[in-house]
Amino acid sequence: MNRHIAFERLHNFRDVGGYRGYGGRPVRWGRLYRSDSLGKLRGEDWDRFLALGVRTVIDLRYDWEIAAKGRVPDAPGLRYHHLSIEHRPYDQAALGPDVETGRFLADRYAEVAHDGVAELRCALDVLAAEDSGPVVFHCASGKDRTGLLAALVLSLLGVAEDDIVADFTLTELATERLLADWRADHADQDPVWPGYGRAPAGIMRLFLADLAATHGSVREYTAELLGADEELVAALRRNLLEPAGEGRSGARGTTVGSA
Repeated sequence: MNRHIAFERLHNFRDVGGYRGYGGRPVRWGRLYRSDSLGKLRGEDWDRFLALGVRTVIDLRYDWEIAAKGRVPDAPGLRYHHLSIEHRPYDQAALGPDVETGRFLADRYAEVAHDGVAELRCALDVLAAEDSGPVVFHCASGKDRTGLLAALVLSLLGVAEDDIVADFTLTELATERLLADWRADHADQDPVWPGYGRAPAGIMRLFLADLAATHGSVREYTAELLGADEELVAALRRNLLEPAGEGRSGARGTTVGSA
């Protein structure tokens, strides 16, 4: 099954539905999407986006990224939340070839998980709101900041770690097109760092293990630092999981296209 939804200029837009969560209830299809920058939407891509019925966008980028690349266009009924969860910018493309992808990025994710607690909590509140969906959350490439938020949300929904890691690695299907975007902005250069645009499973496994080692579990991290109490978790599950007794047949994806 291909979760990626085909757009001309978006390369990593995909549905997070179908993963089995708490009580065997799958994440709802067509309710939660993750993406690379929605500032690229225009023309037929914009029409495709509107057809999805998205009601809420969570933009995880820095102010300066939005100033440089734009944000999702305005549309009637579309709510926009700017929540920059990363507080220590770095240039992945310029990293040296000796920098090991998994450990380096897992450490950056840990920084975001601890620096961006206020913004991450706001994102959970938005996702838990009864009238929020469908929701798209995104950063620049839809991999790191987006992947971190996706991992936390899926974990709170009761999705197994193997599925969380598998969802993260799907960015690999978009890597070449994301690299082409980077080259278009940099006079056909190549990134210095060979790990740029890559999403190997080891990054997410290390990050989740680090959270568990520091806080006891991902759930304890969200409770201690994000203040995610049982009421918030229950609201997320009501909003994003299929009701009990429904959607138990496994993957029912309606997404089409390739990365």
